[in-house]
Amino acid sequence: MQVFTERAVKIIQEIPAGHVMTYGQVASAAGNPRGARQIARILHSMSAKYDLPWHRIINAQGGISTPSDREEKGSLQRDLLEAEGVGFMGNGKVDLTVYRWFPEEEFM
Repeated sequence: MQVFTERAVKIIQEIPAGHVMTYGQVASAAGNPRGARQIARILHSMSAKYDLPWHRIINAQGGISTPSDREEKGSLQRDLLEAEGVGFMGNGKVDLTVYRWFPEEEFM
């Protein structure tokens, strides 16, 4: 596994319940500030194998990024986040000033 991928997996595994990170934030913390799409690929291909809390990763606007043909997954993601205590604003987005998690320096 590449160093970036290994770091990203570790960071995602460490996100505590009730908190979120953005794709770009994980990428930056893992060493590639422009690697947000790589985080999406990691989540898609490695979530089951590494038991990643994929639902805790959202977009930079605080929204759930789900392709229109997979709307049920977006609904599941929202349900999982709400079950952990993450609140959604009236516009359907998470307030990142409240729920965003910042990893410890060890990941940086």
